[in-house]
Amino acid sequence: MAVLKVIEVLSNSDKSWEDATKKAVKYASKSVKNIRSVYVQDQSAIVKNDEVTEFRVNVKLTFEVN
Repeated sequence: MAVLKVIEVLSNSDKSWEDATKKAVKYASKSVKNIRSVYVQDQSAIVKNDEVTEFRVNVKLTFEVN
């Protein structure tokens, strides 16, 4: 039986929500091992001068605890 833990991570990107999600996983994996899944809980964007300049995600990462 596996024991799983969920943490919440915030990330941003100037490219896309998908890129922000990938960054969240990449940087979290430096200190969190055995990441199993990512759930995008919330998305938002920053608008400046009538253009989207930043994409933000709030994700939940699930990983196995050894």
